[in-house]
Amino acid sequence: MGVSWTLFFVTSLVLIATPGQDMILVMSRSMAQGPKAGLATAVGVSLGLIGHTILATLGLGAALRMSQWLFVALKLVGAVYLVYLGIGLLRTRRNQFTFGASARRSTARLLFDGAFSNVSNPKIALFFFAFLPQFVSPDAPRPTLSLFVLGLVFALLTFLLKAAIGLSAGFLSGWLRARPSVLKWLYRSSGAILIGLGFRLAMERRT
Repeated sequence: MGVSWTLFFVTSLVLIATPGQDMILVMSRSMAQGPKAGLATAVGVSLGLIGHTILATLGLGAALRMSQWLFVALKLVGAVYLVYLGIGLLRTRRNQFTFGASARRSTARLLFDGAFSNVSNPKIALFFFAFLPQFVSPDAPRPTLSLFVLGLVFALLTFLLKAAIGLSAGFLSGWLRARPSVLKWLYRSSGAILIGLGFRLAMERRT
């Protein structure tokens, strides 16, 4: 396929392991509802990356780089959603730290949260457009197919790493049940970080 797989795997793992909004979202959902919620959110994040792969393959990355209004519109949607999630965490009351049914989200909602948080981030679209072609040889017989496969592999690596993080965080839920003050701090700090990421995304300049 004309792909530099070794360099791609090493670079991708370093980038995926770097803490960001998706990792925080996976951890917060796993802490709140357990490992299955973390896994569902990780699946949603990976689905979002597959969406970016399809868009990058179709050339949306180029459109985002050329269209100021499209970039700004998608950026603001993602930023508002992150702030919304952060405010939700900040407003969570102490009596909601019991992991009861009223505080739980459905699997479909967890998938949506993970996918929408990822797919609405225009920086990822631009990143895919700039990042993936670097590992495709100019002599590749099917460069478009190579680009698509690289995106799918990146999404799979993201799921594997973030699922492991979600599982590790989820197993702490029993310990946190007995310590609502610690869970309150995690909600508050995660909410503040998500809001900060939202504002940072809103202020990001197109390059």
